[in-house]
Amino acid sequence: MQIYQVTDEKFKKYGKVVEGIDFSSLCQALNDQTPLPEGVEYQPSVDVLESLPVAKEIQTKCWGELPVQIGYCNGHNVLLNAVEYHRNSEINVAATDAVLILGMQQDIEDDFTYDTAKMEAFLVPAGTAVEIYGTALHYAPCGPDNKGFKVGVVLPKGTNYPLSKEHANGEDKLITATNKWLIAHPEGGQDPKAFVGLKGKNLNILE
Repeated sequence: MQIYQVTDEKFKKYGKVVEGIDFSSLCQALNDQTPLPEGVEYQPSVDVLESLPVAKEIQTKCWGELPVQIGYCNGHNVLLNAVEYHRNSEINVAATDAVLILGMQQDIEDDFTYDTAKMEAFLVPAGTAVEIYGTALHYAPCGPDNKGFKVGVVLPKGTNYPLSKEHANGEDKLITATNKWLIAHPEGGQDPKAFVGLKGKNLNILE
């Protein structure tokens, strides 16, 4: 799979590199104080990350002072497995090199299926933060060369937590957590309740 740089023109429809903030302390904390599991682990909110001075700067400059949560997605992965989107942007802070596989929400079909052939992969170098727009389909990062990755994830407070109501029919059936709409691949190993709607290959960045 061809992997582009986030500085490539192709990335502009999915997001942008975040400038004007020093993310080094957040990257250091991710590397020193968060785990690197064999699988993939996501934590939406982590005190040691949210207590850093840069957390308030991210909230002020990137979210216009709205409350945010800072967690992580760490581990080992080379597959797409699913796509998700939110009603807002997401900021990913790469403490290690990481690859994001991205698509466009506008390309989801009327029956909520989506062709994975429309997705593109981008390398986020260690120390780089990117804003992924709310219309960009994404999921867990991948580790280049099958190496482990550590990525900080900044989202509005309350995102990706257990639901309190049942969701069914139309787009509502894609909701698997608070502020999270997900379309799974049949080979992705998702929760059996997840809507399976990805068509085509379960993309592998090593292929």
